[in-house]
Amino acid sequence: MKAPLPAVALVLVTAAATAAAVLPTTEPIAAPATVAAAGQEVAPQAVRAPAQPLVTGLPDFTRLVEQVGPAVVNVEATIGAPTAQRSQSRGGQMPEDEMIPEIFRRFFGPGFPFPGGPGGPQGPQGPSGPRGTSMGTGFLISGDGYVLTNHHVVDNADEVKVRLHDRREFTAEVVGSDVQSDVAVLKIDASGLPTLRAGDSRQVKPGQWAVAIGSPFGLDQSVTAGIVSAVGRSNPYANQQYVPFIQTDVAINRGNSGGPLLNTRGEVIGINSQIFSNSGGYMGVSFAIPIDMAMNVADQLKTSGRVQRGQIGVQFQAQSITREQANGFGLPDTLGALVNVVVPGSPAEKAGIEVGDVIREVDGITITQPSDLPPIVGNKAPGTRVKVTVFREGRNRGFTVTLAELDESLLAGGPVRGAPGGTPRPTDSTSSNPLGLVAQDLTAAQRRQLGLEEDEGVRIVGVEGLAARQAGIQPGDVVLRVGRTPVGSASALDRQLRDVKPGQTVMLLVSRNGGSQFIAVTPRGDDEE
Repeated sequence: MKAPLPAVALVLVTAAATAAAVLPTTEPIAAPATVAAAGQEVAPQAVRAPAQPLVTGLPDFTRLVEQVGPAVVNVEATIGAPTAQRSQSRGGQMPEDEMIPEIFRRFFGPGFPFPGGPGGPQGPQGPSGPRGTSMGTGFLISGDGYVLTNHHVVDNADEVKVRLHDRREFTAEVVGSDVQSDVAVLKIDASGLPTLRAGDSRQVKPGQWAVAIGSPFGLDQSVTAGIVSAVGRSNPYANQQYVPFIQTDVAINRGNSGGPLLNTRGEVIGINSQIFSNSGGYMGVSFAIPIDMAMNVADQLKTSGRVQRGQIGVQFQAQSITREQANGFGLPDTLGALVNVVVPGSPAEKAGIEVGDVIREVDGITITQPSDLPPIVGNKAPGTRVKVTVFREGRNRGFTVTLAELDESLLAGGPVRGAPGGTPRPTDSTSSNPLGLVAQDLTAAQRRQLGLEEDEGVRIVGVEGLAARQAGIQPGDVVLRVGRTPVGSASALDRQLRDVKPGQTVMLLVSRNGGSQFIAVTPRGDDEE
């Protein structure tokens, strides 16, 4: 006897026919024909085949942990008096909550943000104990004792201890440490050690399983798992613009710093580095340094003790291009990095890249947003020739740029320029341009103070136009360019703006407080004052 249909199928069949019919499950199920009012049969509706499952089963990480666990180590750094004293507050008492950064905390061990703080077995340490402890994780990358961890785990350390899976403990030498990538290389005096194999972080995709092994809150060999949430993430809360982070929802906490992020093959795809948190603990948003980049940094640290990065010599708008800015430059979309400054004598200037260009591609890689550019260029060696595609005056143009070595002094961003000299003097002048901008010529002394070239820039002393005010133009700003055209006097500014029509977006390159940026202004005509 053949098995009856499941209950839900019986309900469907009964609803479709006068008398319920039990059909064998080995035969296809279709709604039987029904008789119309006129006595004609109505064709049965086709039944859509069920979709194939895209995810089956749950992974078992037992074998993975057994194989890779012995290569994961605990790192403990003793921090000297200067750092410990800085971390103390009110004679050694715990700092107030509002004094502790809540976004992208560096997750040290129990010693953060004060020696023996919450989350560890030790209590607050008073002035009599001037030393603190930073606890983290690391992993072996060679059998002769090289260990990778985070820079912030061993930063300012007087002594670093590494404890292996078999409980052996070694004093480690800090071979090199790089703050920009947050990668550090340690060396212990041992041989024949288990190691982890590096995977290809370029192949990591959102949705893939990921596993972390580390020492959260000092709990060695803790295993957590989750999925990759995103790749190529920038970090707007720390000065690490050269790291395209891997974002995961793997549970990461203080003490996991420097530990491996692994794929299901047991290969390292990243180094766990940061968390996004309002409380200092896990909230489902964790960030890892891609292993390809970390190994490149490690190789340079082992070879020369320092890291060299490439640069093309431009400064660009940090925010994504707005639709209004795209209209002002005639861009087909909002992709790319808008160049605000071309450093004199830089590779970009030599190649022909100009202020107002929008960098769209580097070596065929699309620049979706400005934060995509630094990792692509910075992770190439100085002397490398790259193909840069920019959008200029309605079309794409290609340039070959030979990268120079990055000048670390440029990492703060923005041109080296002072604030405008004094408060703008009142003026009885009125604007003679559609944007309602009242301008005043700069003196030679003012230009020297601002770091401007001769005949560069004009100072705004009044903003009469509503659209310009709403766009953020204010007295004291120095306008350097209208679109791609430099302006060096009030009359030149008026000439460039005189033909602007209502609804037409115009781009102004404005210098303010030591930096410069393009501001889009669209006069409307009917509401200008």
